[in-house]
Amino acid sequence: MHILLTNDDGVNAPGLLAMKKALMPLGKVTVVAPSRNYSAAGHRKTMHKPLRIDETQLADGSAAWVCSGAPSDCVGLALLGFIKEKVDVVVSGINPNANLGQDVTYSGTVTAAIEAAIAGVLGIAVSTENIRAPEEYEPVARVAASIVEKIYQHGLPANTLINLNVPKDHKGIYIARQGVRVYLDELVERRDPRNKPYYWIGGEPPSGVDDEGSDFWAMKQGYVSVTPLQLDMTAYNLVEALEEWLIK
Repeated sequence: MHILLTNDDGVNAPGLLAMKKALMPLGKVTVVAPSRNYSAAGHRKTMHKPLRIDETQLADGSAAWVCSGAPSDCVGLALLGFIKEKVDVVVSGINPNANLGQDVTYSGTVTAAIEAAIAGVLGIAVSTENIRAPEEYEPVARVAASIVEKIYQHGLPANTLINLNVPKDHKGIYIARQGVRVYLDELVERRDPRNKPYYWIGGEPPSGVDDEGSDFWAMKQGYVSVTPLQLDMTAYNLVEALEEWLIK
């Protein structure tokens, strides 16, 4: 198995190294990760300026590639031919914060896996929460690697991916649906030295709807949340109504 590993926290993030070490027994692991933090960058595709990839080393001295673009750029460049050897699985993570509900539309971690699915390659996004020290990623990485191995063995349908959220201590695996986040964002206005306004999006960390069976509920209950996602975002329940309103 040839695994392409990326993340959205940057090539030096401890979660990336922990995930690499856990994946190495499964096969070859090639790292292509961003040069900086791209958290909440969403699904970016850099087409208006050049992208650069350079050789680097992770903290353990192992080889990696560092890319000037976003996580989805890292995957896109690798799969378009920068990595010559065929890639079997793309793993993105480990993100230090959970990606639940609508987070999947913001998350650089998840959109890297989406880029893999678009290219017809297995994509798995890995996130956790409440990490305080680098060594706390290790058990999360082991669980994630075991799930990666099983997904690879069985495969996924076209245009699908896996969003995986792993608590540090868990009581089992739960196949969860995408839940609903509750964002508590606030707009903070400040003034620069020339008295011109500038803005921060602030507020408290998001919560979620504690609806049994959702990814938010599964994580809150202490389960490893495994959510299959699909690229087809069509709201099929509205098709008939729209036909009635707009065509008939």
